[in-house]
Amino acid sequence: MRDLIILGTGFAQATRCYNTCFAIRGGGGVFLVDAGGGNEILRRLEAAQISLGDIKAMFVTHAHIDHILGVMWIIRMVNAAMKSGKIEGELPIYCHNEVRDALQYMCDNLLANGSFGFAGGRIKLIEVKDGDSFSALGMDFTAFDIFSTKKKQFGFAGDVDGERLVCLGDEPLEPRCRRYAQGADILMCESFCLTRDEGKYKPHSKSHGTVLEAARTAQDLGVGRLLIYHTEDSDIAHRKENYTAEAQQAFSGRIYVPDDMDVLQLGRR
Repeated sequence: MRDLIILGTGFAQATRCYNTCFAIRGGGGVFLVDAGGGNEILRRLEAAQISLGDIKAMFVTHAHIDHILGVMWIIRMVNAAMKSGKIEGELPIYCHNEVRDALQYMCDNLLANGSFGFAGGRIKLIEVKDGDSFSALGMDFTAFDIFSTKKKQFGFAGDVDGERLVCLGDEPLEPRCRRYAQGADILMCESFCLTRDEGKYKPHSKSHGTVLEAARTAQDLGVGRLLIYHTEDSDIAHRKENYTAEAQQAFSGRIYVPDDMDVLQLGRR
């Protein structure tokens, strides 16, 4: 069985929780998805007892700062560990072309010695296009364009120990992506705020949605479990309770509103 470790649950400007990112642990290592907006990712990994050497593959959804800047810290630290002989092998980072170009630019201009030189090319930016397949730690995924109205963004869908897991990135489901999410065992979906707070947060102006909208989508898709993240952070103490209650109005499956560092078991049991 594998674990889904939620390293962060918040939106870009969250201060009471970390930016949204997560890891799938099992199969001899860790598959890391996004890394938040800073070096807090290093403390999160440490708290989850994930060493840099455990990370065997990454997927970066898009180049917004709250998702990509933490990746630079992973690259920097893994580079150093590879150089000193503490990490063997390679680290593939799967991403679309805009993320690849952004990471390459930052590595060339912000890291000592530039680019990936002192890792001997062992950190690899691997471009995936809409509909491309990729594998990580025995899991097979399909990357797909979520058709964001903002910066280009990819999600992915695939089999994790007999369950179909779908990550929609940090925007609501676009109808053209329905085929990837239909009947998912686990749907990871952003829900920026409660319906009652629409006027305050104006989620639709940011290409985000409400909890109730995510729940309706999951019900329509025949999803087994709905995982809600990428939220505002005004009331973290009651977020799980309040978001769950709203989702139950429209979704009859299992609802999971994680806090940072929560762990969910994956796989058929």
